Amino acid sequence: MLSVLYKNALLSFLLFIMAATTFAQTRSFQLVPLGVKGGIDESNLSAYLVAPYGSSNYICLDAGTLHAGIEKAIANKVFSIPAEQVLKKYIKAYFISHSHLDHLSGLLINSPDDTAKTIYANADCIDVFKNNYFTWKSWANFANDGEKPQLGKYRYEVLAPGKEISVNGTALKVQSFPLSHSNLQSTAFLVNNNGSYLLYLGDTGPDEIEKSHNLQNLWQAVAPLIKTGQLKAIMIEVSFANEQPDKTLFGHFTPNWLMKEMSTLSQLTGVKALQSCKIIVTHVKPPQSQINHIIQQLKDINSLHLNLIYPKQGKPILF
Repeated sequence: MLSVLYKNALLSFLLFIMAATTFAQTRSFQLVPLGVKGGIDESNLSAYLVAPYGSSNYICLDAGTLHAGIEKAIANKVFSIPAEQVLKKYIKAYFISHSHLDHLSGLLINSPDDTAKTIYANADCIDVFKNNYFTWKSWANFANDGEKPQLGKYRYEVLAPGKEISVNGTALKVQSFPLSHSNLQSTAFLVNNNGSYLLYLGDTGPDEIEKSHNLQNLWQAVAPLIKTGQLKAIMIEVSFANEQPDKTLFGHFTPNWLMKEMSTLSQLTGVKALQSCKIIVTHVKPPQSQINHIIQQLKDINSLHLNLIYPKQGKPILF
């Protein structure tokens, strides 16, 4: 009798291990939010570490907050090494969507303690780094171009829209797409991990308000990946509540506008396929009362029954 019980227990344990292993193998990415908000709180501004699941070789999508977010992640037992070592060893490159300070100030402030890395961005954003940020009157020129002397810690690389590039030190590839953000060109990054994808959008407004076709072009590009289940998540901003007038959106989304764009995307993918893709809501602007209000508005109008996720600083998302 004991032998039979032992065999049954062993079989159950092996089946559990096999199931857990299979589940783990279905994961493609680990996302560590270092900053999730869209303003006011300088300790929690847009920055997301992304790596293949099980890897510590990350890229950083925007870099509004670094050190404070890394400390939060350490407190949540995401990392077991000191914050300065995460900065130096785990972050392999920066992908900056546009030149507004809330998306890159953490990179600037932490640059004296950082290690050599590449800064990837569109041409306009790189020009702002050269002419406004990494200059000797505002900071120091830690880059390999611009005002002399050039310290050469960072290397600029201008992204060509639509061209996929491999990121040194990681298993990831990234393709960029232009976005419209009021008076600026912003960027969407499509991150590829061996055929599984994550789409991160920097700040952007709806095509109808921005008088642009950038989002439509982006949706057409990623729709096939959604239909095949390869696109695991879309990270997209909702900065303001629905009460914000269209004329003062300044290149941002409200819940109504997000759902309108998701409806447009669903026409290309089918609703069921889009429901299988996580929609990670970013860049929600404080105060907390407004954040709660935006979340409730999204819940109330989520007629497509999308899988909406609200990231929290320092808490990993695995998918």
